[in-house]
Amino acid sequence: MIKDCKICGISDPKILNYIINHSNPPKFIGFICNYPKSSRYVETNNLKKLLNVNKNNSKFVAVLVKPNNDILEKIKNLPFDYYQLYDCTPDEIKIIKQKYQKKIITALTIKDELDVLRYKSFIDVTDVYLFDSKGYEKSHSFDHNLIKNIKLNKELMLAGNIKFDDNLKNYDKIADYLDLSGGLETSGLKDTSKIDIFLNNINKLKNETKEENSSN
Repeated sequence: MIKDCKICGISDPKILNYIINHSNPPKFIGFICNYPKSSRYVETNNLKKLLNVNKNNSKFVAVLVKPNNDILEKIKNLPFDYYQLYDCTPDEIKIIKQKYQKKIITALTIKDELDVLRYKSFIDVTDVYLFDSKGYEKSHSFDHNLIKNIKLNKELMLAGNIKFDDNLKNYDKIADYLDLSGGLETSGLKDTSKIDIFLNNINKLKNETKEENSSN
């Protein structure tokens, strides 16, 4: 059941301000902290300026690809609520979680069933699972049937080629949260009109779910 969403790859202060102050802000906002190959990467000094805002009700997420001690130390005092970790072992995540006292989104890139089954190794160190497509930049999709029947005791976030105007009910039985970045862009830049439609659609689905639950 979709509870809320994450908007990822924010680098523009104006876009961040728009999202934070939207009438239906996302639960999570993600920032690319250590992956310079990404067009959405934000260098640490710029990140400090970007994050010097009132988060209101949103949670800030540091997106990190196999982070080293250097980047972890540089961002440790920034107002992140979650670390989203790619390409880390369970032991590495455990050390990061204990040292920096952050909630963890374990990001697993999915192509086949073997990729999905890796989630079992991370149960003890994960707060939220993110099932993403292969490739950090290109919005590919993967077969969502691979994850339809797994039994998680943690919340599940879904990413990979999800569009701003998709029928959200298609994902309602799969995930707790939807994670969009490229699906909210036009010509490589975040598009406020697409963001607005997506956030309003998420809110509409949440309200419909509440009504269904109250009538049962």
